[in-house]
Amino acid sequence: MSSFRPAQLINARHIVMAAVAAVMLSVMLPATLIGQNPSTKSPVNTAPASSPKTRSTAIPTKLPDKGSTPQKSAADKSTAKRPLPHIGPQIPKANRNNRAQVFLEKADLMYQTETDSFIIVSRNVEFSHGPTLMYCDSAHFYPGSESLDAFGNVRIRQGDTLFIYADELNYSGSRHIAYLYGSENQDVRMINRDVTLTTPTFIYDLASEYGYYNEGGELTDRQNRLTSREGEYIPGTKDASFFSRVVLTSRNPGDTIYTDTLYYNTATHLAQLESPSTIINKQAVIYTNYGTYDTNTSQANLYNRSKIVASTGATLEGDTLFYDRKLGFGEAFGNMEIVDTAHQMILTGEYGYYNELLDSAFATGKALAREYSQGDTLYLHGKYLYSYCVYDTTHIPEDTISGTPASWSVDTTHVMVAHPRVRFFRSDLQGICDSMSFEQRDTMIYMHHHPVVWNGERQISGNIIKVHLNDSTVEQAWLPDFGLTAEHIEENFFNQLSGKEMIAYFRDGDLYQVDINGNVEAIMLPEENDSTYNKIVNVESSFMTAWFEGNDILKAKMWPETSGTVTPLYLAKKSLFYLPKFKWYTDMRPLTPEDVMHVPPAMEELMNDIPQSRIIPRRRVNDLGEIYTEDTPAPDSGDDSQSNNSDSTEAGPTDSAITGTADTDAEDTDSSEAADGVTSPDSQSGDNE
Repeated sequence: MSSFRPAQLINARHIVMAAVAAVMLSVMLPATLIGQNPSTKSPVNTAPASSPKTRSTAIPTKLPDKGSTPQKSAADKSTAKRPLPHIGPQIPKANRNNRAQVFLEKADLMYQTETDSFIIVSRNVEFSHGPTLMYCDSAHFYPGSESLDAFGNVRIRQGDTLFIYADELNYSGSRHIAYLYGSENQDVRMINRDVTLTTPTFIYDLASEYGYYNEGGELTDRQNRLTSREGEYIPGTKDASFFSRVVLTSRNPGDTIYTDTLYYNTATHLAQLESPSTIINKQAVIYTNYGTYDTNTSQANLYNRSKIVASTGATLEGDTLFYDRKLGFGEAFGNMEIVDTAHQMILTGEYGYYNELLDSAFATGKALAREYSQGDTLYLHGKYLYSYCVYDTTHIPEDTISGTPASWSVDTTHVMVAHPRVRFFRSDLQGICDSMSFEQRDTMIYMHHHPVVWNGERQISGNIIKVHLNDSTVEQAWLPDFGLTAEHIEENFFNQLSGKEMIAYFRDGDLYQVDINGNVEAIMLPEENDSTYNKIVNVESSFMTAWFEGNDILKAKMWPETSGTVTPLYLAKKSLFYLPKFKWYTDMRPLTPEDVMHVPPAMEELMNDIPQSRIIPRRRVNDLGEIYTEDTPAPDSGDDSQSNNSDSTEAGPTDSAITGTADTDAEDTDSSEAADGVTSPDSQSGDNE
């Protein structure tokens, strides 16, 4: 390769070319010396370029100074004119497939002095090196070193699919490396079918078909446009590598990727990200350190703890993520977390997904939901957690008076569902069940299958429990299908109330009233003036209202008829101490937010218990077409074992005293309750006489 002159001498070739015709005075052919072998340069040995995913060292990253050409002596210049001979191919019969030799195929003008180590050719210049053809306006050709410097309208053609256009070329035939430079107005362009790469300077290895730039460049195909500070491209495999300030922009409005390291294939349009990256589109913003993004389908597979931020503000994060932009669907594996700020909820688990279009989410595997829309955080655990929106439509008829046309209004509410083995904790309310849902619009908690809730020292259980939350506290608990409330007094003594329907009212998180409709049963131990208990009261009625203050029952009202007994404790048998449905579940109670994640064996046993009265046969057909029956749980249908001691028809309120006889004069009676201790009546032995 020749030594280069400063850049300001680039245009010297135009002066030299203008003088070539004048120089060729007298007999010009002896001076051309086409067959002469001038002094040559020692080529630099270089290994082939490596894979684009490893920064290649095969090609020097520092380019020679553009525009350098050897100095011409004054004796070489002449103004005389003479007809020029036609210059044919150099060594016409040589094997053009010989990759060790660069051939001058044609030129209109050629000149060489005895002191020059190169041949000057101009006008319609063409070189070949194996299957590669090189064209230019003028060139300095070094036959001995199989190298050349080309100037003006430089073009390289490799087969029928690769074309490179430049303003200047320095080519080393022994190394098969081309250094290409653009002009002030036009960058170097490489065109490979539908792929175009532009850059101010470009290095291309013709042997390994590998190109590289380090002064900024742009690659475009039918799908995307990519820019970077440094880049590599292999036409044979369609693989491209981009480094430093990389931006991928979809030609169709959609995706934009910002990163520092990106590998891309122009055939598959698949981008591989291996540095902190941001993917932006209309539906979401994605943050990842490592992953792949298919720009055809807008689908991403992301690893190393990635994060998706949806347009709704919800975020999905996990060790591994799958995302489909067109469906608005994100799926997370490992340490999944969904944060929904619009609905003030956080979902965590080992697996989960978020659907932006349906505004729904799912979590499982140590699943935990934290709902904080009511001020106090509700911690909820179940094997499966669902969160979704329910849309209610209302038809508004036409108003002929005002001229308003008929229309539809749409109301939405957010619902969260948990099952099975559900446990939840709030500071003022804790509970367990096997299936639970929470509606955000009416702030209602619906609990099914062995539901139990605790408020302070009281336990409430039944077949179905509906809890209404107001602001940040519990307002009401409704048990439409049997309810039982109990409070521990001391030792093995419990105050108990049960009935067919129960409604409990709360004020500032404390129980202050209980209404029972139908099949009322009560067991109470009134506290004496000396804070002792010496009798037990057993009462039955049809309706009851009880008022509480703190841990004390202030007053109880029963109607229309009341029957009961008052028995001294030393005479009371064990059967008088507990209602038929009474069970104390305090060992299953979540005491802290962390407790909701641990399901005790006793709870597992309870939730597996399905009453036989609620098992119905279901007809099935096996693979052989034979019909058989399968026992299946029936829907909740009430408490079949609850005794019906009186009619539930209301005949008007009549106060009945809780005294020692069943038919005493009606009056209100004060009593009190205390609650502490953890005792199951099943563990008691012997009767209290």
